[in-house]
Amino acid sequence: MGRLADNFDRISEHIEQACVRAGRSPAEVRLMAVSKRQPVERIREAASLGLRLFGESRVQETAARRSLFPEDAEIHLIGHLQRNKARDAAHLYSAIDSIDAERTAQALDQRLQEQAGALPVLLEVNTSGEASKHGVRTYEELAHLVQAVHSLPTITIRGLMTIGPVSTDERRLRGAFASLRELSVQLNTEFPELTIAELSMGMSNDYHYAVMEGATTVRVGTALFGARDA
Repeated sequence: MGRLADNFDRISEHIEQACVRAGRSPAEVRLMAVSKRQPVERIREAASLGLRLFGESRVQETAARRSLFPEDAEIHLIGHLQRNKARDAAHLYSAIDSIDAERTAQALDQRLQEQAGALPVLLEVNTSGEASKHGVRTYEELAHLVQAVHSLPTITIRGLMTIGPVSTDERRLRGAFASLRELSVQLNTEFPELTIAELSMGMSNDYHYAVMEGATTVRVGTALFGARDA
C-alpha cells in the first residue's frame, strides 16, 4: 500500500498548498479517485485510506464491479453518458457529472421516473475549445441546457464540470478553469433559484491550478494510483 498512500499524502499536500496560495480552506476541495480500469486491489487500497468519492467513465464497467466499492462510497459517472445507457446509469451512480445535451438529460429523467429515483448532475462545459472533448461551448448553450435540465423533475443541477486543455502552459490551463468559475457566477445571477456551487475540474497533471481557480472537486487517477499498466 506504500506507494498509493504516499501518492495520496502528496496530492493532499499539493491541494493544501494550492488552497493556501488561493486563500481557500482545504476543506472546500474534495479529492475524487478516478478508478476507471483500476484493479480491485487498488480500489480497496484507496478505500482503506478513507477515500469515498470515486469517478468512473463507462457504465458497463461500473455495472460489472459495483460491489467492489464500499457501501458508503459515492460513485460518479465522469465519462460521456450515451442515451442508451441511461437505464443502467440511473441506478448505478450517486451522481452524473457529464451531462452535456438536453436529450441525454431527458433520457436519464425518464429512467429515473421509472425507478422512482432522483440524481444530482453536473453540466459539462468545453472550456478548452478542443474538438476531442465533450461539453457545451458557449454561455448561451449552457443557459439553454440549464433551463432544459432544471425543468426535469428527477434531476438537480449542482454545478459544472470541465476537462482542461492538453497543455503544460499555466496561463492556458488556469484560463480554462477560470472560465468555468465565471460561467457559474453568470448562471447563479441569471438563475437565482438554482445553486451552481460545484466546480469539478482538474486532473492529475493540472489539479493544483484548478484548485487555485476555484475547483471544489479534483479528479485524480494516475497521480494517485500510478500508471494503469504498472
